[in-house]
Amino acid sequence: MQVQKGRGRGFASMSPEKKREIASKGGKAAHALGTAHKWTSEEAQAAGRKGGSISRRRPKNANNTAQA
Repeated sequence: MQVQKGRGRGFASMSPEKKREIASKGGKAAHALGTAHKWTSEEAQAAGRKGGSISRRRPKNANNTAQA
C-alpha cells in the first residue's frame, strides 16, 4: 500500500472556500462567547505602522540577484 505524502489531510488539502467557511464559524463563535479580540484605536494604529514599515523594507535577497 502506498501512502500519499502530504495530501488529503488537514487544512492544506481543503479548498479556499472551505477554509474560509471554517474560519468564519470560529470567528462568529469567539464573538458570541465574548472571547474575540477587540482592537482599540491605539492598537490598530500601531499595527498599521508596523505592517507598513515591514512592507516598505527591501527584500532579503535583493543583493542576491542573478548577474549574467
